[in-house]
Amino acid sequence: MTTPRRLESYVCGRWTPGAKDGQTLLDAATGDAVALIDSTGLDFAGSLTYGREVAGPKLRAMSFHDRAAMLKALGQALMGMKEEFYTESLKTGATRTDGWIDIEGGIGTMLTFASKGRRELPNTRVLTDGDVEVLSKDSTFSAQHILTPLQGVAVHINAYNFPIWGMLEKIAPTLLAGVPCLVKPASQTAYLTELMVRRIVETGILPDGALQLICGSVGDLLDHVTGQDAVTFTGSAWTGRKLKSHPAIVANSVRFTMEADSLNASILGPDAVAGTPEFDLFVKEVAREMTVKAGQKCTAIRRVIAPRDQVQALVAALRERLEKTPLGLPGAEGTRMGPLASFDQRVEVRERIRELQADAEIVAGNPDEVRLASGDAERGAFLNPVLLYADKPFAATKIHEVEAFGPVSTVMPYDNLDEAVSLAQMGKGSLVSSVFTNDAKVAEEVVIGAAPFHGRILIGNRASAKTSTGHGSPLAALVHGGPGRAGGGEEMGGIRGVKHYMQRTAVQGAPRLLSAVTGRWIEGAEAQQGVHPFRKSLAELNIGDQLVTATRTITLEDVEHFANFTGDTFYAHMDAVAAKANPFFDDRVAHGYLIASFAAGLFVEPNPGPVLANYGVDNMRFLTPVYFGDTLQVRLTCKEINPRANAEHGEVRWDCQVSNQHGAVVAQYDVLTMVAKTWPAIAQAAE
Repeated sequence: MTTPRRLESYVCGRWTPGAKDGQTLLDAATGDAVALIDSTGLDFAGSLTYGREVAGPKLRAMSFHDRAAMLKALGQALMGMKEEFYTESLKTGATRTDGWIDIEGGIGTMLTFASKGRRELPNTRVLTDGDVEVLSKDSTFSAQHILTPLQGVAVHINAYNFPIWGMLEKIAPTLLAGVPCLVKPASQTAYLTELMVRRIVETGILPDGALQLICGSVGDLLDHVTGQDAVTFTGSAWTGRKLKSHPAIVANSVRFTMEADSLNASILGPDAVAGTPEFDLFVKEVAREMTVKAGQKCTAIRRVIAPRDQVQALVAALRERLEKTPLGLPGAEGTRMGPLASFDQRVEVRERIRELQADAEIVAGNPDEVRLASGDAERGAFLNPVLLYADKPFAATKIHEVEAFGPVSTVMPYDNLDEAVSLAQMGKGSLVSSVFTNDAKVAEEVVIGAAPFHGRILIGNRASAKTSTGHGSPLAALVHGGPGRAGGGEEMGGIRGVKHYMQRTAVQGAPRLLSAVTGRWIEGAEAQQGVHPFRKSLAELNIGDQLVTATRTITLEDVEHFANFTGDTFYAHMDAVAAKANPFFDDRVAHGYLIASFAAGLFVEPNPGPVLANYGVDNMRFLTPVYFGDTLQVRLTCKEINPRANAEHGEVRWDCQVSNQHGAVVAQYDVLTMVAKTWPAIAQAAE
């Protein structure tokens, strides 16, 4: 037995214990006291003020790339400490596999956002949203939507089942957006969250106040939120609705995102009969979702929907698999499923099972008897996996309303695919659904029918079996949330999640001034000509540096040579009669790629210089046909400059406009190049 440690909150730049001893937190597997938690006496209003005034300006002064580098450094540091987190995680009832999802899954999510920030966001403090809207014929008045960080604090109220992942998947996009975070973990497993926050603070990587932690009740915290703050909640729908209707949240239109109860469904396709790979995959997936984290996952499969003629074989296969799942101490060798997070949780799950029995019968497992491979059933919150069967799912209500948040699922039959989709919809909104089928038509009908009721849908089959992340795995690049009873929110989703913590504003004005705001040249803004811009390093190059090239006339010989050389002998380039019959052309036309190639020949400066490589073209459009005898000219303008951190080069985006002798634009696109920060780079390095 060890003395339970007293958890502290990290607010206003210091670690502070509560004024009382508070609640005693127990090891889920052994019943030993782990920690004491209390937040009495904290200055909740002051913590929000501290985040807004101390951390906010520092984060907003950083570029997206700076913040991404910060997240990367933090993620790498935490990954080096992971074994300490694994040891503490055992006390929550998590096995090593469960802990991997929480710990390395959480850190991996942070690293994914760091990578996306570097690759998908500009090295600026303002994010443009969509194309420029030209509001005048002479391009003197335009508009651009921009995104800027909220100037408040994001309050993240999290659930007990993923004390690390639940925090990191929220703070990663928040910090990348430039907004400070205040995390309130669920008390049951807060000791693991507190440990990680301690290690985060010790790294010194985050600006002071960028991450604060409340261990215990939030007190009057929500009384002090404003329209510049955001609140996220993960937990029960009842608590979520209560928080969402808080007077300050309503009065100030505070952004509120909720992830709540979710009766996720998985559908066995009518083609996936016993003996097929899809049937076997389905059995494995349902059993895994019932037992990983002891079924305490918001994405776990609660409703198992299968063809009526396959139900008997399915129940038998699931029963056999579940009976072979060793239940015991999470750190013991061979344990496949640990205990629930607490005794209170076990009591609640047993009560929910009894409610489900109004509509369904237990066909595998006994909720009142515990079979252990290790551990003590009297000291740990252990519960066997329980499988139920509801023969008349459309006449039942409980199975579509009650969630037993543990290793519990209910099998229900369908007689046609429309019924399967209807049953999935009866969950009234879920985080995730899945369908296991090798039939494209089945996949189409299920996905289109179920999509409005789900935040994510997995299609499982033999082709993706080895690479699929599975039904219950939220990914940083994909939205995590769902409509209806699931809360109506969306988390993560790559850069979509970052934008949630930013304000979208439409800015109107003269292009020169819009360019100053966005750091991106737009049509109508001032441009400057002189030295060929390809001769300029990033240290010398400016937005608006421009080259207007010499001209080149397109000939019949050019087009035919290009056609024969490349093999592109499309009729519009080679056959006058066929070209004239085309509604878009008056005669034979030049290839679009020939135009782009000739344009490059006109604007490229051939000598070695600071332009190191061309790595792509974006948004290429061919707008006006080019005929024999047309004369082309290029206007190339430096549009955006993104220096790369920790590299001797950066990315430059060039606006390339190709016009004919009449001034009509025949092609428009962005050219992307890698440019040295200084030149000559070798000489600079030697000095």
